[in-house]
Amino acid sequence: MSYGKRDEDADGAMVKVDRTSVFQEARIFNTSPISPRKCRMHLKKIAMLLFTGETFPKNEATELFFWITKLFQNKDASLRQMVYLVLKELAPTAEDTIMVTSSIMKDTSVQSDVLYRANAIRALCRIIDASTVPAIERNIKTAIVDKVPSVASAALVSAYHLLPIARDIVRRWQSETQEAASGTKSGGFTLGYGSSNVPTLAGSNAMTQYHAIGLLYQMRSHDRMALVKMVQQYSAPGVVKSPAAAVLLVRLAAKLAEDDPSLRKEMMRLLDAWLRHKSEMVNFEAAKAICDVRDITDAEISQAIHTLQLFLTAPRAVTKFAAIRILHRYASLKPEAVRPCNPDIEALITSSNRSIATFAITTLLKTGNESSVDRLMKQISSFMTEMSDEFKVTIVEAIRTLCIKFPSKQAGMLSFLSGILRDEGGYEYKRAIVESMFDLIKFVPDSKEDALGHLSEFIEDCEYTKLAVRILHLLGMEGPKTANPTKYIRYIYNRVVLENAIVRAAAVTALAKFGVGQKEPEVKSSVRVLLTRCLDDTDDEVRDRAALNLRLMDQDDETAEAFIRNDSMFSLPVLEHQLVMYVTADSKETFASPFDLSKIPVVTREQADAEDRTRKLTTATPTLKAPSTGPKPHAASKGGAEAAATATAAAQKYASQLQEIPEFAPYGGVLKSSVPTELTESETEYVVSAIKHVFKDHIVLQFEVKNTLPDTVLCDVTVVSTPSEEDGDVALEEEFIIPAASLQTNEPGTIYVSFKRLDDTTPFLATSFTNVLKFTSKEIDPTTKEAEEPGYEDEYQVEDLELAGGDYVVPAYAGNFDVIWGQVDGHDSAVETLQLSNAKSIADATEQLVRSLSLQPLEGTEDVASNVSHTLKLYGKTILGGKVAALVRLANPKSGIAMRIEVRSEEEGVASLVVASVS
Repeated sequence: MSYGKRDEDADGAMVKVDRTSVFQEARIFNTSPISPRKCRMHLKKIAMLLFTGETFPKNEATELFFWITKLFQNKDASLRQMVYLVLKELAPTAEDTIMVTSSIMKDTSVQSDVLYRANAIRALCRIIDASTVPAIERNIKTAIVDKVPSVASAALVSAYHLLPIARDIVRRWQSETQEAASGTKSGGFTLGYGSSNVPTLAGSNAMTQYHAIGLLYQMRSHDRMALVKMVQQYSAPGVVKSPAAAVLLVRLAAKLAEDDPSLRKEMMRLLDAWLRHKSEMVNFEAAKAICDVRDITDAEISQAIHTLQLFLTAPRAVTKFAAIRILHRYASLKPEAVRPCNPDIEALITSSNRSIATFAITTLLKTGNESSVDRLMKQISSFMTEMSDEFKVTIVEAIRTLCIKFPSKQAGMLSFLSGILRDEGGYEYKRAIVESMFDLIKFVPDSKEDALGHLSEFIEDCEYTKLAVRILHLLGMEGPKTANPTKYIRYIYNRVVLENAIVRAAAVTALAKFGVGQKEPEVKSSVRVLLTRCLDDTDDEVRDRAALNLRLMDQDDETAEAFIRNDSMFSLPVLEHQLVMYVTADSKETFASPFDLSKIPVVTREQADAEDRTRKLTTATPTLKAPSTGPKPHAASKGGAEAAATATAAAQKYASQLQEIPEFAPYGGVLKSSVPTELTESETEYVVSAIKHVFKDHIVLQFEVKNTLPDTVLCDVTVVSTPSEEDGDVALEEEFIIPAASLQTNEPGTIYVSFKRLDDTTPFLATSFTNVLKFTSKEIDPTTKEAEEPGYEDEYQVEDLELAGGDYVVPAYAGNFDVIWGQVDGHDSAVETLQLSNAKSIADATEQLVRSLSLQPLEGTEDVASNVSHTLKLYGKTILGGKVAALVRLANPKSGIAMRIEVRSEEEGVASLVVASVS
């Protein structure tokens, strides 16, 4: 039977119901004698309407509700079940439903040993209000520990719904809920045997335990110690037999480990034990939770990876799919940890299940090394034609990441991309291929001319206007920089002759870029002739662009070049945020003043490329319709990615905040904002972190403070920050402090301390700040909830804060490190040989160096292929625009990681500061 035929049958079987006719026909409930079968059929129609989103007006819902209650007189069990199901759904809309409480309570009593007792409990808890909860408390408590699992589950789930309106009453049911969670009074647990001869818990009893543990969590959600005890109690062997309940405990343990670092060791021990649970879904949940733990170490992850590797060879397809999906997610963060699974993953490439095969391919593309790239490309090519466009897009996105990661393999990958670009496919598939070739051009300069040639041929027969416009723009940007730019002019002008108005306009702009700033007069003259012909186009947009560009060609080269090829751009996320804030402001005078573009930070093309490269290396994931819950942003990440991402994210996050503070308005735009630095442990009574903001003539320290002491408020909170002095000279002078007026318990507050540079000749300086938190502590009166006067002054010493070379540098991208290295030769330089005692391996050292130096790794050197030796190439720019390049050689002798770092900079004093910032 075809899938289409099955869908037609399914649609034909659907009963078409109308709300008005259903309401009119509901008078059948008033007939005598009652026909249970007819009433059940009509109740089914009402339920269909309610479950599909249809709502009855309040008056109709009320009438329906009370008509249906007349069916209480009938003892037909199936009819009574339907009655309670519909009443439960009508209750939120109908009025005066509280009147039937006593009738429903009869069916919830312990003597009522009937099939519909569970339904009655669920309906009752939806009908009553907060004032009626005490009247049914005894019935619900009894039902929670009832020997019938469906009744116990109904009572537990109903308690969930009662929590918002009667939390204090529901919390009194903890002892009964604990009995249900332990299975001590629900008739025990019935064990059966599944297909794998593993004892399994009967579904109803399993749900009872799952609901009970979930309710206990809701009751204790505000008491961390009670939650810890609960997890420890129910994690003991044999206590929890329900896999669903065990999954809930896994998630709770992971949350506790995330929220409280002091509990991490204990919770990780429990998660590791769940990896050996009898249920597969518990194993998978534990493995997924471990992979998402913040800063997970190789030792902590090894057992989870091993467990997932075993599942890769399981007979069931769903098991293999779950395992490879989790491995794929983690491979995006730490591919070296997943690499030992590659032999088992390769066996899945030929799987008949295309979802499994696609995840296997993309995981191998992330974890493979240069030597395995060619073999993988051959395997992919063999069955690419058999896949749907959705799977093909996933493969192409993974290959795009691989292109950036291994530039030396660009020839083979470009050949593969150009081949599939000529195949049949939809817009998204073609767009993914074109974007991948764009990235090759941008990040792998050696592939530029070949890739531009393939794209030029593609637009000769391109059916998608959006793609043609994008390719024409790229040809205009990159074509004039090639050795033979004239060969692209023919392809571009063909679009002017043959395409629609949108493509013609894009082609005119691209043509102009070949003429503006052109040194060869013949080429410039040819472009002028072609643009002059465009003045007769039928579309006004094409004519206007041609006229504008002809006028630009008559200007001097510098003016035209600045207009056509602007090397700077606004920070688009900040620009978008500021525009949204501007047009959505509540003030009536919003548009009285023009939008201020001077508040938007400007970034160079190199900085934008560094951010783009980082994003594409770290966020390339399958586009399959799998759950969207991915790895957490703070999870273990690659060093190169972290440096670029944090530099850009910090600037975007804090720039708008600082602009709103009047005291900082004269400072101008912030040049660099650091990532937060923790100055205290997370479990101390006062949690303090700091962010460094660098302005042209000022340094601003932003302290984020949280008071964790219960029943205590901190008033007039300030930070006394003192910079170090060298040889008695003071380089920074404190201007002012913006304190936090008060900090309630667990309430964060922000304090700013501003310093001015005293020496204008040294824009780059390194220093250390000693920091003391000062405040007035006041206790909260438990009766009045007000702070007691007068309080007492106190202070709290926090860790020092370092201002180093990395705070003056932002990551930037360059296609060829050797060219940059030669350009900065002969300027400021510094060389140092160090021993990295904190690094456990060369990969760890690489990650630490990229983070501390705040530079962008080039040519794929962020990936460490050997733990014996490695060369790291780094590039960036200072906050004033000067180039900074670093060449780091790492070796791993038995005594630890040895490093030789050489830094070159265009600006005086930067190189030594960057070297000194190595931690």
